[in-house]
Amino acid sequence: MADDNGIAETGQGGSKKKLIIIIVVAVLLVLGAGAATFFVLSGEEDAGGTDSGAEEVAEVEKGDPMYLKLDPAFVVNLTPEASVKMLQVAVEVMTRTPSVVDTLTANDPMIRHHLLNLLEQQQAAELLTIEGREALQQAIHEVLSERLEALKEPGEIEGVFFTQFVMQ
Repeated sequence: MADDNGIAETGQGGSKKKLIIIIVVAVLLVLGAGAATFFVLSGEEDAGGTDSGAEEVAEVEKGDPMYLKLDPAFVVNLTPEASVKMLQVAVEVMTRTPSVVDTLTANDPMIRHHLLNLLEQQQAAELLTIEGREALQQAIHEVLSERLEALKEPGEIEGVFFTQFVMQ
């Protein structure tokens, strides 16, 4: 019972096919696992910056908006250019990261110092316009963001709001 090629029909052809299929499946599984491992590890290096020696960036958990009132209100003397000589501003900061509130609260004297310096540099004529007030909001946002970055706080400030704005 031999065919034209001289192979006996003893059922070995079927077992060879099964063996080849098993080997191919095993090789595909090994290659798939290797590719998945490569993508996972390369993704962590890119996000964490471990190749460049930079510190790893922690994943920040965001939640509902939280407001921190910088209390008491800021009172500064403006440059004596016009009849307006004093500015009183109450500021609230919005974030979605609880650690930002903790960091700002713990570093309140430093934060207030930088904001007072910024407020004292303002020109009264500019603050009388909406554009001037919006520019001041943006400047406060930038100062606070810089301070958080210097303190290595991974969270961010999403908004700065004036809850009181008095010029005399």
